[in-house]
Amino acid sequence: MSEAQSPVAPPLEGNKLWLAAMVLAAANFVAVLDTTIANVSVPNIAGGLAVSSSQGTYVITSYAVAEAITVPLTGWLAARLGTVRLFIGSMVLFGLFSLLCGMAGSIETLVLFRVLQGLAGGPLMPMSQTLLLRIFPKEKTGAAIGLWSMTTLIAPIMGPILGGYLCDQVSWPWIFYINVPITLLCGYAGWRLLKNQESLHEKLPMDRIGLILLVVWVASLQIMLDEGKNLDWFSSPEIIALAVVAAVGFAAFLIWELTEKNPVVNLRVFRHRGYWASVLTISLAFGSFFGATVLTPQWLQGYMGYTATEAGFATAMSGILAVLVAPMVAQLSTRVDPRPLVFFGVMWLGGVTLFRSFSSTDMGFWSVALPLLFQGLGMPFFFVPLTGLAMASVEVEEMASAAGLMSFMRTLSGAFATSLVTTAWEDKASYNHAELAGKVDSMGDTLRTLTSSGLNADAATAQLNQLLQTQSIMLSTNQIFWLSGLSFVVAACAIWLAPRPTRVADTSQAH
Repeated sequence: MSEAQSPVAPPLEGNKLWLAAMVLAAANFVAVLDTTIANVSVPNIAGGLAVSSSQGTYVITSYAVAEAITVPLTGWLAARLGTVRLFIGSMVLFGLFSLLCGMAGSIETLVLFRVLQGLAGGPLMPMSQTLLLRIFPKEKTGAAIGLWSMTTLIAPIMGPILGGYLCDQVSWPWIFYINVPITLLCGYAGWRLLKNQESLHEKLPMDRIGLILLVVWVASLQIMLDEGKNLDWFSSPEIIALAVVAAVGFAAFLIWELTEKNPVVNLRVFRHRGYWASVLTISLAFGSFFGATVLTPQWLQGYMGYTATEAGFATAMSGILAVLVAPMVAQLSTRVDPRPLVFFGVMWLGGVTLFRSFSSTDMGFWSVALPLLFQGLGMPFFFVPLTGLAMASVEVEEMASAAGLMSFMRTLSGAFATSLVTTAWEDKASYNHAELAGKVDSMGDTLRTLTSSGLNADAATAQLNQLLQTQSIMLSTNQIFWLSGLSFVVAACAIWLAPRPTRVADTSQAH
C-alpha cells in the first residue's frame, strides 16, 4: 500500500514539543483506558439499565470488536485522510460518543454508542505513536517511544481502579463522561500544535472486499472469545460456528490482502524479520502480562477479602517503578542493541510471575503488592526497546501501517489471554476442589469438630466447603501464574529471532 508523503516538517522544539507530546500521550491513554474501565462497572451498568450481567458484558465486547476492526485500518486511513486529520477527527468523535454512552437510557443504545466509540478510538493508539515519532528530533526518539509505551502499559492498570471508584462514588455514566473534557481539550490543542505536521493524502481506492473480510473474521473471533466461557466453549454449536467463520474469514482475508494492489491492511510489513519477531514477542509477553493483570483483582476481591479500592492500589503498584525507570530505558535503547534489554525485561517479568505462583491465602497486603512493585522494573525494558525495534525494522512509509498492526496484535493477544485465563482459572478451581474434597477430612474428624462447637450439620458442611473453595481458588491462581511465567520465558527467547538492528526508527518522514 502506498502512503503519501508530506514535505519534511521540522520536529517540534521546547515547550511546544512537550505540550504536543502530552496531548498525544493523553490520547493514547484514554483510548487504552477504555478497554478496561468498564470491566468492573458491568454490575452497576446492568443494574442501572435493568438488564442481566451477561447482557451488561456486551458493553465490553462491542467496544473491543469495533476497536479491533479499526486499529489495523490505520495505515490506509492515514494515507487517505492525512495523519493529523485522522488523529484529531478520531479524538473529537471519541469524546462525542463517550458523552452519548453516558447519556444512554437503554442497553441497546449504549451498545450502539460503544461500537461507535470503539471505531473512533481504534486509530488513536497507532496514530499517537506515529505522530510522537514524527514530532521528536531523531536524537530524542527514545523519549518519544518511552512516553507512548508507558501510557500503553499503565492505562489498563488504571482502568479498573478509576472505573470502580467512579461507580462507587458517583455513578456509572461518569466512566464515559470523564473522557469528554480530555478529548475536546486535546483535540483543540492537538490541531493548533500539529497541523503543520500533516501528511499529504491520496484518494486510494476502497478495498471493500478486504474490509468486509476483516470485519467478519475479527468480529467472529472476538465474540467467540467473549462468549466462550458462558456457552461452555466448543460444546456449543454457536461457538463452533463462530470459530469456523473466523478461521475461514481469516484465511480468505490473508489471501485477498496479499494479492490486492491497494489492500486495506498492509500485511506486507511482515516481510521484515525484525518486525514480525517483535510482534511475536510483544503478543506473547503482553498476553501473559494482561492475563495476570486481569486475574489479580478478581482473585483479591473475590477470595482475599479486598475491596475494589484495595485491589486497585495493589495492582497499581506495578506502575511505580515502571514510570521511574522508563526515561533511562528509553535513552539506553537508542544507544545499544535493544534485544538484550527486551530479553532481560521479559525474563524479569517471567521471574516475578513465577515467584507469585507460591502465593497463599494468609498473605498480607504488602506480600501481594511488593512483587507487583518490583514487576514494574521489567516493564519498560520489555515494552520501550521492543516498540523501537519494530518501528526501526520497517520502511519509513510503512510506519503507520506497522504501528496499527502492532497495536492490533497486542489488543488481540490481550483479549485472547483474558478469555483463556478466566476460563482456565475456573476450570482448574473446579478440578482442585474435586481433588481436595477426596483428600480433606476423609474420616469426618473436621466435620465432627465443627458440629461439636455448636454448628449444625448444614452450617458445618457449608463452612468446610467454603474452606475447600478458597484453597482451590488459591491453587488455581498459582497454577495460572506459573503458566503465565513460562509464557514470559518463551516470549523472551522469541526476541532472538530478530536480527540486530542497523538503525533506530527514522522519524523524519514518519506519519
